[in-house]
Amino acid sequence: MEYYIPISMLNDFIFCPYSIYLHNVYMDTDEGLYHAKPQTQGRIAHSAVDNKTASKRKDDLLSLPVYSSKYKLMGKVDVYNKKEKLLVEYKYKLKHIFQGQIYQLWAQYFCLQEMGYDVTRLAFYETSTNKMIPVPLPQDNDCVAFENFIKQLHDFSPESAFPVNTNKCRHCIYSNLCDKSTVDNVY
Repeated sequence: MEYYIPISMLNDFIFCPYSIYLHNVYMDTDEGLYHAKPQTQGRIAHSAVDNKTASKRKDDLLSLPVYSSKYKLMGKVDVYNKKEKLLVEYKYKLKHIFQGQIYQLWAQYFCLQEMGYDVTRLAFYETSTNKMIPVPLPQDNDCVAFENFIKQLHDFSPESAFPVNTNKCRHCIYSNLCDKSTVDNVY
């Protein structure tokens, strides 16, 4: 059986590959042990999409399951507007857009394309400010970078050596539970 990577894992992998391992270790425990305010706000902001109440427009597909055989990815699209050919990813607050978030949006885009949907525009929707933030479609060099990233993710093992970034550790919900970090998180 082939293993498909959850699209939601892409940003986590860039942040810290080991956090994916820790997420899997702790996922059946009480989220109160490791969830912080940003995760709680994100979950609340995302609930309208997950419950398919974020839009009443007939052209909007909400929480649409998607997959890509080419990249071995699967997940859900927050909102795809068929009429506008617009793919939108909901976020609570975006002070800065990170490469992992872009990769998540591109992954959804590639999945939709492979599934036969026509997508001509991408955007993040910041729920805290009610603001749409356009994102360019991936170009050829972006596709190569994305493919290399996906290969790294497929090839990763928790036993692999990787650089520990203490600044990221300070903002990691697992840092207090992590055997690779010696710093506490800011939460």
